Amino acid sequence: MEPSLQKPTMSCDSGLVERNIAGADPEGMWDSGAVDPAEEEGRTFMQVLSEKYSPENFPYRRWPGMGVVVVPTLPQGSPMKDRLNLPSVLVLAGCGISHAGEQREIAAFCAHVMELDLSHNKLQDWHEISKIVSNIPNLDFLNLSSNPLSEVVLEPSGAKAFARVRRLVLNNTQVSWNTVLVLTREMPELEELFLCLNEYTTVSACTVPCPTLRLLHITDNNLQDWAEVRKIGPMFPGLETLVMANCNLSSIQDSEDMLRRLFPNLRSINLHNSGLNRWEDIEKLNQFPKLEDVRLQGIPLLQTYTNTERRSLMVAHLPSVSSLNGSVVTDGEREDSERFFIRYHVDYPEEELPYRYHCLVTKYGKLEPLAEIDLRPRCHAKVEVHCEDKVEEVSIRLDQTVAELKKQLRTVVQLSANQMRLYYIDKESVFGPEEMKYHTRALHSYSIQDGDELLVVPKAGRGTTTTVKPLSNLNSKTLTPPP
Repeated sequence: MEPSLQKPTMSCDSGLVERNIAGADPEGMWDSGAVDPAEEEGRTFMQVLSEKYSPENFPYRRWPGMGVVVVPTLPQGSPMKDRLNLPSVLVLAGCGISHAGEQREIAAFCAHVMELDLSHNKLQDWHEISKIVSNIPNLDFLNLSSNPLSEVVLEPSGAKAFARVRRLVLNNTQVSWNTVLVLTREMPELEELFLCLNEYTTVSACTVPCPTLRLLHITDNNLQDWAEVRKIGPMFPGLETLVMANCNLSSIQDSEDMLRRLFPNLRSINLHNSGLNRWEDIEKLNQFPKLEDVRLQGIPLLQTYTNTERRSLMVAHLPSVSSLNGSVVTDGEREDSERFFIRYHVDYPEEELPYRYHCLVTKYGKLEPLAEIDLRPRCHAKVEVHCEDKVEEVSIRLDQTVAELKKQLRTVVQLSANQMRLYYIDKESVFGPEEMKYHTRALHSYSIQDGDELLVVPKAGRGTTTTVKPLSNLNSKTLTPPP
């Protein structure tokens, strides 16, 4: 008798699906798409769906978002189960899927499905993908990442199946740019498109724009030439967010007028780890009329600056940007950065001053360098130690206590700590010596400065008086030691 296995369970919350398989799948039935060796050629979408979301593997949950019990009407003798517990978000990543399966069954079970993750499968035929998508009428999000689609041609008739999809992920599929254009022409509601890790070096120009697209992720490609990036503007005229991190873009080459017309609605751009190495390229970002969020870390231009210099110079160069590298730019920070920018360039030759410098001088005037003030607390002071007729200059630590100072002075005045009375004399004070009688008080609380004086008086016998002789022209004071 085979040992019983606790099957993986699924939970769905706020549109996210998580697999709970810790200790529940010893044979790796669902992990990383492991499949039976007899099925190495691939499995159908409906086979995987039926197995994963059967009542045995995926029990029905009653709370909101956990799924729907689907009891379809199927032809007599259908091999499909008579019911499946399907959430509206299906995750079938890494399950070895290569074909759609029976379309009637897809339509019967998936009418309510809104999000579908088919990443890391074996789908390499757009016709099979179209069969799946065309039978899920409410599909809003589709993830096809890491399916081998580099050599596959998509016909316009097949692309019509994607008409209702608003968010499409094609990361690491090596799908051709021509295929992207075929898709965007047939997707009138497309808002978000992910094309990362597809090894693009060029972009094909389009004749039919996609005005609905708001977000384009094209990270980790090799678009070094601005002439290729320029083609994206007319293709997606409504684009608001462009993520082009790790694309090695070397410069921004268009004129100011061209840049204003190229991305008229762009609000956010991410150029992390690009190849930009001139401040002129940064200034050109100001020509995008609605740009307010810029992310620019890891570029060659900024490598020689400190963290403070990087941010201040960037903020000063981008007067309309309200968020830089994920942090809000406040009005106070902007003014500080612009003033820093003027002072930073104050010693530059006239011919090397950037255009932005002259703009800011018009606003603030020419600013003198700030005085360098060391606000760190003092750690040491050199004082004169007076004991009877002996005077010696001693360096003392200001982070120690009065008791510790007395121990330090034992070798100077040849008295034990309990045989001395210690006075602090501030040379600029009119109040005379101050006895340092609290052993645990820290020396820095006396505000001791270089050149001040310490007076050590040997303790006299009980009932006698001790006269503190004037030091530094201070009035004498007669002290009576305590009994």
